[in-house]
Amino acid sequence: MNTHPDPSDAGRVRMPADVDAPDKVAYGLTFRQLAILALAACVFYGAWQSLHTIVPAPVLVGVAVVLGGLVFGIAVGRRDGLPLDGWLLAAVRHARAPRALSTTDTTTTTPDWVQAPKSRVMLPAPLTLPADAIDDGGEIRLGSARAAMVAASNVNLALRTADEQAALIDTFGRWLNSLSTPTQIVVSAQPVDLHGAARTLADTVEKLPHPALADAAADHARFLDTLATRRDPLRRQVLIVTRTSPGERSEHAARRRADDTVRALSGLGVTTRALDGAAVTAAIAAAADPYRPPRPGGLAAPDAVITSPAPHQPHRDGRSRQR
Repeated sequence: MNTHPDPSDAGRVRMPADVDAPDKVAYGLTFRQLAILALAACVFYGAWQSLHTIVPAPVLVGVAVVLGGLVFGIAVGRRDGLPLDGWLLAAVRHARAPRALSTTDTTTTTPDWVQAPKSRVMLPAPLTLPADAIDDGGEIRLGSARAAMVAASNVNLALRTADEQAALIDTFGRWLNSLSTPTQIVVSAQPVDLHGAARTLADTVEKLPHPALADAAADHARFLDTLATRRDPLRRQVLIVTRTSPGERSEHAARRRADDTVRALSGLGVTTRALDGAAVTAAIAAAADPYRPPRPGGLAAPDAVITSPAPHQPHRDGRSRQR
């Protein structure tokens, strides 16, 4: 019998998958589930005491069984990974919430010369964002606190040996233990515009110096175009948001924490960089609408003056001139 331990099991620890599951208090039910059932039992008891002299007992028992089954299903049921009572509460809030949000003042009354519609129209609600401004250095102002973003690539642990996996996990654990403020890790999948890359590559074919290189570039452009047509390619984006505590007075503390994160995660073999203001703006815009193609040149500031290019004026000889 082989009593030597397997070296591939070194550094591996079995971890349950339901680490975030609430604790069971009694009868396999959580405190929230017991509270719902206890409240329903009190309501049923009060209804029985009030109606048992008026309504026949079989009718009350039948109604209690049906309503009790519904309450029990709401207490122990789940939908989309959420408790059923929380899911129903979120559905009610969503149904009662306004369908449009606006950054302008929506509390002002309409002028007298505006004819009010006959049907009731729900006015847009004010849009309140947690972020106030983004500076050129990439710091996001969150009231009295500040935040910064770090973009990172991912690493495949399955391709590493057991010792390498243990070293990477230890490095990542040291970074987690060094955190003293709330930190968010956002992993998202975004579509890749291969049609645009194919068009850009096809436009540069005629500028290549050698015909063989031009043929290879044209063939690769056709491959990218075909791949974008047949598949839905996605890319994985990892963003790390570091923020300061509300009482921290340092002006660039969030940016310093982002730089510390870049240095700490460099030992994992991933590519990390702290984002500047334009990159942070693009990341937030992509998070709000991931299927919108990125705009060239970035987004204008709210107080920026936007001017259009001067119109083309033709010369007397028929050629165009631009001021």
